[in-house]
Amino acid sequence: MFIHKTAEIEENVEIGKNTKIWHHVHIREDVKIGKNCNIGKGAYIDRDVKIGDNCKIQNYACIYKGVKIEEDVFIGPHVVFTNDLYPRSFIWEDTKIKNTIIRKGASIGANSTIICGIIIGRYSMIGAGSVVTKDVPDRGLTYGNPAILKGYICECGAKLIKKENNYFCPKCKKEVIL
Repeated sequence: MFIHKTAEIEENVEIGKNTKIWHHVHIREDVKIGKNCNIGKGAYIDRDVKIGDNCKIQNYACIYKGVKIEEDVFIGPHVVFTNDLYPRSFIWEDTKIKNTIIRKGASIGANSTIICGIIIGRYSMIGAGSVVTKDVPDRGLTYGNPAILKGYICECGAKLIKKENNYFCPKCKKEVIL
């Protein structure tokens, strides 16, 4: 495990083996981070967030309370997760928090905003700069503002090609049934 001397780690935080935490990262209390993760410079991880094994959280990502990230997830630089659908500075309580789940193997591109209360499916991909306002299906390729489903992605990251009733990966040659 590596924790840069400028990182701020609050109480009751669990950090898995071989995880690296870089410059000016702030991790709040009761966070759980799995093994083999990389938390980039300036990232903010709020109270009670759960991050699975083998995740890469890029520089300046903001992950607020209510977010659960499963294993093998990529969070691009400057990605922001919201947790309150109707925020008001003068009306705040934890009961307003809406949970968000990022499933195994998903990738979220730089500068995306993820609106709370949704599920981002397994091995899905969110294009850079997207605003995700609704659930993304497993292997879904979405991008835009608001993000729209544009196709499907293989586990290897290539866009799947529709072939009769199934999908085919031109890169790894897998046939995929959705």
